[in-house]
Amino acid sequence: DRPNSARPQATSRVLPATVRLPRLAKMATERTYLFTSESVNEGHPDKFCDIVSDAILDACLKEDPDSKVACETCCKTNMCMVFGEITTKATVNYESIVREAIKGIGYDDISKGFDYKHAEVIVGIEAQSPDIAQGVHVGKSAEEIGAGDQGLMFGYATNETEECMPLSHLLATKIGSKLTDVRKSGELPWVCPDGKVQVTVEYKEINGETIPQRVHTILISTQHVEGTTQEQIEKDLKEKVIKTVVPENLLDEKTKYFLNPSGRFVIGGPHGDAGLTGRKIIVDSYGGWGGHGGGAFSGKDGTKVDRSAAYAMRWVAKSLVKAGLCKRALVQCAYGIGIPEPISIHVETYGTVKEGYTEEELVEIVKKNFDLRPGMLIRDLNLKSPIFSKTSCYGHFGRELPEFVWEQPKELKL
Repeated sequence: DRPNSARPQATSRVLPATVRLPRLAKMATERTYLFTSESVNEGHPDKFCDIVSDAILDACLKEDPDSKVACETCCKTNMCMVFGEITTKATVNYESIVREAIKGIGYDDISKGFDYKHAEVIVGIEAQSPDIAQGVHVGKSAEEIGAGDQGLMFGYATNETEECMPLSHLLATKIGSKLTDVRKSGELPWVCPDGKVQVTVEYKEINGETIPQRVHTILISTQHVEGTTQEQIEKDLKEKVIKTVVPENLLDEKTKYFLNPSGRFVIGGPHGDAGLTGRKIIVDSYGGWGGHGGGAFSGKDGTKVDRSAAYAMRWVAKSLVKAGLCKRALVQCAYGIGIPEPISIHVETYGTVKEGYTEEELVEIVKKNFDLRPGMLIRDLNLKSPIFSKTSCYGHFGRELPEFVWEQPKELKL
């Protein structure tokens, strides 16, 4: 037997820092599942409140672009109350703005549960807290403006549609919008303002990429005038609404339709349920996909990062996807009250990051291309303009209107 000193000694080999270990081959993963998103129409009591809050915001910004607005709305049968904190140089007749917004929704007769002409309007508006003002914007340049509150915000984008929106949510909002179009045009005179849409899509997911296969189920519940038959409701909704919006290749003989499944829906809007601003945040964003920080959008000016930073995160996510750096992107940022720079930025691509890049590198690309300080977001996204009434229904994201700068992908410097 050899002595210990003669036995081979175990050694460890340290690789030079420049040597990279070969990447293991990525195994393909595939699964199929159903995913459902919903949308609500203008006459839904919560969406009613979002519309009123954004109408007041726009009225303030129209006369004073530096207005600081945090306006909440609640409603019940023939009653609407607006309350919150507003500091503005604008001369605004709040009651008049409220009535005009409700008129635009279509609640113009008590038979619909609300009449803008005779409804009770309560105004409980105060100035912004001076404690908040001094910490956020007073005496500060645009570059120095701090976040109006702490919080976390998300943006999401996917390559499954041209708009970079999840198909389930895109179809739900488009069906809801069409339902309003046929009501306001008089094409379907039996349709009333309140309504909800739900769309279920069958997806195949391959290595994190979501690929729509077909529409599994469409559910519509719409308020209607007295005396409308179930047969007419089903026929009109299928022919005049669904088939004009949903691509034919996504519908098949197995697609399920639930059209006013509860039967009678005459009592709707604030008459049927109380409403409150900010209770449809998933409808407002991505229909359950991605993430949400919990902060509502409507009734808030751009210093409130609940809104401006959520818009910015959508801008970032869509820009990453359109640049081909990933097939899906969920981007998160976080802020502290009074602090201009975001505390953190995170990018999740669900394993779809482009070959040769990492998610950490995408974070650096975001930092290089986007100035995420609130004052700069207000400037770059044109958030001092009275554009917000257009956002308040049928989605803040996925509609490529000229005013929606956050829907215009930025050309990225890599």
